[in-house]
Amino acid sequence: MREARGKIVPRETLRQELAEHKRRDESIVFANGCFDTLHVGHIRYLEGARGEGDILIVGINDDSSVRGLKGPGRPVLDENARALLVAALRSVDYVVLFS
Repeated sequence: MREARGKIVPRETLRQELAEHKRRDESIVFANGCFDTLHVGHIRYLEGARGEGDILIVGINDDSSVRGLKGPGRPVLDENARALLVAALRSVDYVVLFS
């Protein structure tokens, strides 16, 4: 199992990694969200998503996207902190930021 920071990857790296998983005929699941204040509902959501396949990728809204969705004063945690928290979860294989 990789360390949390190693799970946070840019899109191009993710494409390359996923090509290898597909060659091994592994099923890939994608979940996404803001994860601005990580809570038990997030954990249940991600563990449930993980149960649907072999590899779980989590897309995390970047800071500007969260501000647009949630309003002023958000996000509470910046995108790097949110990505690291989600990547630290055992059920998560990859984390990628998106806008």
